[in-house]
Amino acid sequence: MAQPAPHLHLAELTATQFMDVWRHFDSDGNGYIEGQELENFLEELETACKGITTDPVNFSFKGKMEEFMLKFDENSDGKIEMLELAQILPTEENFLLCFRQFVGSSAEFMSAWRKYDTDRSGYIESNELKGFLSDLLEKANRSYDDKKLNEYTHTILKMFDLNGDGKLGLSEMARLLPVQENFLLKFQRFKLSSDEFSAIFAYYDKDGNGYIDEHELDALLKDLYQKHKMDFDSESLASSKQSIMALSDGGKLFRTELEIVLCKESTI
Repeated sequence: MAQPAPHLHLAELTATQFMDVWRHFDSDGNGYIEGQELENFLEELETACKGITTDPVNFSFKGKMEEFMLKFDENSDGKIEMLELAQILPTEENFLLCFRQFVGSSAEFMSAWRKYDTDRSGYIESNELKGFLSDLLEKANRSYDDKKLNEYTHTILKMFDLNGDGKLGLSEMARLLPVQENFLLKFQRFKLSSDEFSAIFAYYDKDGNGYIDEHELDALLKDLYQKHKMDFDSESLASSKQSIMALSDGGKLFRTELEIVLCKESTI
């Protein structure tokens, strides 16, 4: 007979601990964990908590897993995304779940990002974060007060500014979006080198003016998807294009703006 497993005791779990463990198990950055990954993830969460005790009840970990899947796997695909699983966080730490309700679309997210990433580096400074979050909340027509905004800002800093350099990256912050809205995840598999990006951008920027328009972006994305054998339809293509064009300047998508989406490392 299997030995009784520790009962998940997550009352002391913080959002920062949750994110640290999530990053480890979502190693491919696709926004999901599944199967054995999920079981290992839940066990690691227990380890991350302080003052864990063993449940005296003979309650198998397999049973706990089944309970979790029934509760969180809404579409029954056997995969759990970060913002679904964040529901296990205590209410006062559950900024992730709260934010999932706030962000209307990736286009709104990118529009707010563009306002603060003024040098198009793919980062915003930590002192600009409060304004960025405030803009997102207003776009989503959500009410908030200064106290709550300060709490959100502090939590985000703890979660994403891991090296304490005061900069927050676009791809990391985009994890606040539900997976289906996080268009950046589509490009994680084939992030381009600087040379690869330069060659592609030069091909579509035929007049060499330093920017491409919406129609050229459409062709560029189709070619990338086909080259890397990615499934796409007209709806998903239009959604990705709209989100990327939210970074543009009056319909002109400059090199530095597209670079932060497609390139491994910005040349800025």
